[in-house]
Amino acid sequence: MSRSIYSKFIIGYLLFGLVGFIAVALFSQKMTYNYLVKQNADKFYDEAVLMASTYEDGGYYYSDIYDDTQNDTRLVASFLNARIWIVDPDGRIYLDSQNGSLNDRSIPGFDSAENASVYQIGHYYNMFSDDMLSVMAPINHNYETIGYIVIHYPMSAVVSSTNEILNIVYITAAVIFILSLLILVVFNIYVYKPLKAITAGAKEYAVGNLDYKIVMKNTRDEVSYLGDTLNYMASELNNSEKSQRDFISNVSHDFRSPLTSIKGYLEAILDGTIPYELQDKYLHRVISETERLSKLTEGMISLGSMEMKNNLKLAKFDINSTIRDVCNANENACSRKNITFSLTFEDTSEMVMADEDKIKQVLYNLIDNAIKFSDPGQTIAIRTTVRQRKVFVSVRDSGVGIPKQSIKKIWDRFYKSDTSRGKDKSGTGLGLSIVREIIQAHNETIDVVSTEGVGTEFTFSLSLAE
Repeated sequence: MSRSIYSKFIIGYLLFGLVGFIAVALFSQKMTYNYLVKQNADKFYDEAVLMASTYEDGGYYYSDIYDDTQNDTRLVASFLNARIWIVDPDGRIYLDSQNGSLNDRSIPGFDSAENASVYQIGHYYNMFSDDMLSVMAPINHNYETIGYIVIHYPMSAVVSSTNEILNIVYITAAVIFILSLLILVVFNIYVYKPLKAITAGAKEYAVGNLDYKIVMKNTRDEVSYLGDTLNYMASELNNSEKSQRDFISNVSHDFRSPLTSIKGYLEAILDGTIPYELQDKYLHRVISETERLSKLTEGMISLGSMEMKNNLKLAKFDINSTIRDVCNANENACSRKNITFSLTFEDTSEMVMADEDKIKQVLYNLIDNAIKFSDPGQTIAIRTTVRQRKVFVSVRDSGVGIPKQSIKKIWDRFYKSDTSRGKDKSGTGLGLSIVREIIQAHNETIDVVSTEGVGTEFTFSLSLAE
């Protein structure tokens, strides 16, 4: 059974909290315990040294221990919550803050050398039934050790203090852990829910529903960017599929129409529906439809080849000379509509680096469109200008213009505006697509400016030759 990333995160978070709590408990307990032992040992040792110095300064002997000394010792022991002994060098206890004078009691096996360390923990020569923290300081007089101050502190008190401190640590850790649950809330809002929405969108895209929209909060983070990217990808795929469907539909339509006409004319000639004297007329129509099919096929082949930039054959040539050649090739079409060319060149010769045959194709298509959509007697203006190592070629007509809503669509394959269908019913709708593909293959740009009833101007750039 698969778990969601949210459940995995919660399990991981709880495990982290548990392991962290155990680690804190183990290390804190040990560190706190050691700290309190050392702190108490240092405190009691300092107190023992202070008491020993009192006896050193006064030069007391055990026979000089009076009631006032016993009372002072009891007060200090009560203040320290400890037990204080005064011991002679042989281990005989002369004073016990708890039981008073104990001249008849000795510490069995007492060895002052073993007590040389700052402190020791244990039953202190089996004198106590519970563990005690014991410290000892020597009483010196005239460079001679005459006894010892021994302070005993129950380890149960150290353990009790350790537990009190640990309780504070545990409560603090628990409060921090509870407050850190806010991380889960933040994770749920800003990570898990957006990822869940993205997952749902990916499933929809996987089954082909490319119209599905992933709704993301505008958080401007990586997750939001991922969702927006998937939305954009789905939109592009949807547009691509739509373009493919439109492409197939347009190809089918544009091929079916002339094929139907050719079949109809030929069948009519064969079965005698068209009389013999009219057969030449309809055979010319068949040839015209065949040429239309040939033109359509050539356009599609050109589009396919333009999608491969490596097919370009770059060379130096004079763009002005090429423009003149293309204009001369369209002389017959211009003469039928009484259309003239106006050529304006910045210089007599302008050498560019490009594929000359492809650029001729661009000029043929642009000029052919200008002729088709210009009224009889008008002028087509072609101009070249040089700016920043670029040659800009513009083809401007004074024809019907392009509707504003169609400007962005004219580059689409097979697209024809309503106006263009009226002016050129035999067009394939591939000319401008081919033009754009050629220019983009050269890493150059092409722009169009058009106003209905005024005219249209196409401008493309080429790189100057070194």
